[in-house]
Amino acid sequence: MIVQAVITGEDSAIAVVDVTVAAPADGEVLVELHASGVCHTDHDLRRYPGLVLGHEGAGVVAAVGPGVTGIATGDRVVLNWAMPCGSCFQCVAGNQHLCEIGSPLQRGPGSHAHLESTLHENRPVRRAFGLGTMSTATVVRATAATPLPDGVPFTSAAIVGCGVMTGFGSVVNAAGVEPGTAVVVLGCGGVGLNVVQAARISGAGSIIGVDTKESRLALASRFGATETLLADPADAGLAQIATEVRARTDGRGADYAFECTAVPELGAAPLALVRHGGTAIQVSGVEQTIEVDMALFEWDKTYLNPLYGQCRPARDFPRIFDLYRKGELLLDELVTRTYPLDQVAVAFDDLLAGRNAKGVLVLR
Repeated sequence: MIVQAVITGEDSAIAVVDVTVAAPADGEVLVELHASGVCHTDHDLRRYPGLVLGHEGAGVVAAVGPGVTGIATGDRVVLNWAMPCGSCFQCVAGNQHLCEIGSPLQRGPGSHAHLESTLHENRPVRRAFGLGTMSTATVVRATAATPLPDGVPFTSAAIVGCGVMTGFGSVVNAAGVEPGTAVVVLGCGGVGLNVVQAARISGAGSIIGVDTKESRLALASRFGATETLLADPADAGLAQIATEVRARTDGRGADYAFECTAVPELGAAPLALVRHGGTAIQVSGVEQTIEVDMALFEWDKTYLNPLYGQCRPARDFPRIFDLYRKGELLLDELVTRTYPLDQVAVAFDDLLAGRNAKGVLVLR
């Protein structure tokens, strides 16, 4: 099957090209994609040549391979890049997002690479996170596909597969934000806005959005922030913001603080914003080496670095879509702009300029 896909080249170049996608093998499904989110992670992956980009996608199942149950041709699905096997050490322990076999980020005993089924110029190419959603069709493991209810637009559903799940799950699954508590959200982009609205849904009494852009603070208020603070980019470690947060939380600091900026220098910043015994969550996946003042942990503070909001697709995706249908979780409003596939370069430019909450490629 010949499809169009965004593939990486040398020096971070990208191009829309024709690729050949094979029929689904055992345990796989072929999905005709309708939408793909545009994420900072996709931009980071541009440095790897020969890769089909995209890890947030939604579409319709076009064919199923042998041994696949629970999914049929014609089903609407949203894709998930952390694919639980159900039987490894981490899955049995309840950590499906850390699956030692199915997660492309977690390689453990007995793990194996995802089957490759895409060719470009007769040479195999890899797919980002085992998905490669910036293409008009892709073959994925059946465990990557979760049923998508009728009435949810593909453009809104696609972003659930990473950005929404990461923000929502960090609040609900990892931190377990309790009603009446005080929450600070550093960075009110696509992921941060989902932290904001998950905190609202969890019943937080105070939600303070922090960003360097007024436009993003306006969005934070729309999604549920009760207060906002405009940060000065020159405020090292957000010391001034920490002072203001304490002033707004009876001098103690917040109960929870979430870092969603992806700025390495701010990796430890949420520790400065929480009270003794509070919880700091590093949501954005900072992986660089940074210096940390251990006094920030005083006293009895908890620092978590959860992966993918501790996602369990069968549990979390239905819950998210149920909240969407009730009008409690906003998805349509997150999609600031859509693009045809041949405007993917524009979509990346808008991403880097911070023009969108979320940009989405429309593939059909």
